[in-house]
Amino acid sequence: MSWIEKCWYSNSRVYWLLMPLAWLYAAITAFRRWLFRVGLKRTHRLPVPVIVVGNISIGGTGKTPFTLMLCQLLQSQGWRPGIVSRGYGAKIAKPRLVAANDNAADVGDEPLLLALRSGCPVVVYANRVQAAEYLLQQADIDIIISDDGLQHYAMQRDIEIVLIDGLRGLGNEQLLPAGPLRERRWRLSSVDLVLSNSKALPYSDGVMHIVPDQARALNSAQTLSAGPVNLVAAIGNPARFAQTAQLAGFSIVQQHYFVDHHQFTPADFTTITTPILMTEKDAVKCRAFAKDDWFSLGVNAQLDMPAMAKLTTLLTQLRSTYGT
Repeated sequence: MSWIEKCWYSNSRVYWLLMPLAWLYAAITAFRRWLFRVGLKRTHRLPVPVIVVGNISIGGTGKTPFTLMLCQLLQSQGWRPGIVSRGYGAKIAKPRLVAANDNAADVGDEPLLLALRSGCPVVVYANRVQAAEYLLQQADIDIIISDDGLQHYAMQRDIEIVLIDGLRGLGNEQLLPAGPLRERRWRLSSVDLVLSNSKALPYSDGVMHIVPDQARALNSAQTLSAGPVNLVAAIGNPARFAQTAQLAGFSIVQQHYFVDHHQFTPADFTTITTPILMTEKDAVKCRAFAKDDWFSLGVNAQLDMPAMAKLTTLLTQLRSTYGT
């Protein structure tokens, strides 16, 4: 955890030094929302329903496993979902449909993982409206999930779902860079469903639990039984991955953490002993040079009864609204 994150999630008063920048950030984001509200910036309504999955804070909150679970739920109800995502870190000049053999550096690690795990079409591009329009042209879908799209107000949405880290909460509840928030806590009262990851919070509608799956080799069908491992992660909240690995029965010998979305190269692993255990999001970036004793730990999202009940109600209402 960087020093600034320690300030965000502790009682440190150092964040006051950054408050002038946070006030500037607040002014810019408020002005942007006002432009959309009064119509000076245009919003676009798509011909299919849109579900936004996002958060009001930066860092890992579990959006990817939740989106995968949501895809499965929608498919079980007869929907044909597609996903639009920014493709963080990739240089994408126009909307692009993610293929299974794509390089994560070209389309983004999370979009590639979503495409591989969900089997749903995924389009990446910074402009969510153009990405969604291209998705509708390229695939037979009838509902769109906008991954990490809460603050992309140009695209109208039918359901907004926000995920929060139940262990860290909202930290000091200050806006960037004085705190971890993209939008203040009041935004939660305007969304349709608030889920806390791993632990209940007073302002959440329910809890999402992350359940570890089987650890699998990156380049074969081999699996890894519980035992000592060296962790490798380049995600927003690597401490959560460590907890998940321990929950799966692994004992951690060493932890090697990189910045979120780090593009791995073979040189990153020269001093790391095996077996290596990494997240699925990191594994898609290492497939080309992975060795036999490199494994990834898959996870699945499970909602508690209140959360699942509310999500099911929202989807039933959406079906009724669109008459499909």
